[in-house]
Amino acid sequence: MSILSIVLPAYNEEQNIANTARVLSEVLEENHIEYELVFVSDGSRDGTFSEIGKAARENPRIRGAEFSRNFGKEAAIFAGLGLAEGNAVIVMDCDLQHPPQAIPQMWKLWLEGAEVVEGIKESRGKEKLSYKLSAGLFYQIMSKLIKMDMKASSDFKLLDRKVVDTLLSLPERNTFFRALTFWAGFRTESVFYEVQERQFGESKWSFFSLMKYAITNATSFSTLPLQLVTVMGIVSILFSVALFIQTLVRFFSGTAVEGFTTVILLILIIGGFLMLSLGIIGHYIARIYEEVKGRPKYIISRTTEKNVIKTDEGSARSRQEV
Repeated sequence: MSILSIVLPAYNEEQNIANTARVLSEVLEENHIEYELVFVSDGSRDGTFSEIGKAARENPRIRGAEFSRNFGKEAAIFAGLGLAEGNAVIVMDCDLQHPPQAIPQMWKLWLEGAEVVEGIKESRGKEKLSYKLSAGLFYQIMSKLIKMDMKASSDFKLLDRKVVDTLLSLPERNTFFRALTFWAGFRTESVFYEVQERQFGESKWSFFSLMKYAITNATSFSTLPLQLVTVMGIVSILFSVALFIQTLVRFFSGTAVEGFTTVILLILIIGGFLMLSLGIIGHYIARIYEEVKGRPKYIISRTTEKNVIKTDEGSARSRQEV
């Protein structure tokens, strides 16, 4: 019998765990889908893992893990993929903004042969205007940088086991789950949904965290920012040539302007381009540095079965039963 695993990254979601576990269990049991729920606490500072432990004791189909510190959502997603044992795996937010009612339709498409089922947003629901604007800017930047339409995409996806194994086999440390599923290919279908309101708590994403997330993922998946350095160099050369011609014409016509205004402007423009270029190159060097060090994406300090020290490379040391 096929089993569906649902991976739920969680960061300071103490209030949502019990409700999410209950709602998902009800939906899956009503549709006669064999399942497991895999919660991953991303170094939460509240009682998130304690709530996961309570849910696991009440329902043997629920498992959980906690990071030794906050490693980020991408790491939590890949940790969940590594822990999931199902024939198909769904990744979704644990605040239920990704509607559980779409899961049976995704499952049906998988049974019919789909290897990736994308959750496509029809509406962002009743989110705050500031969040909608920042999220919209984030997706515009990402779409341009990685040359894929990210405006309606989300982490809400169903992946066949072969797709999960493919993603887990990738050696890179800086991952961008949403883009990597596009890159991997496979037979893809879509399910459309509207973003639901959070039952408890507030979104952990701010404008600055989204921009940081965009820059980190863009440089880990695309080389377009590096190409912009070349473009800025060409623009600087063309601007310099135009000023050179203008200066010569004014000199020979006897109308040359005295002073250093042109020189100062030229230095400021070229200097700005150089500093921006160095910043972009430096960011890529930082990414290379992180990859070369080969540190694990995450460290799991404990699970609902045992207290363990575990990395994404699979090494583990058991302690005692909880």
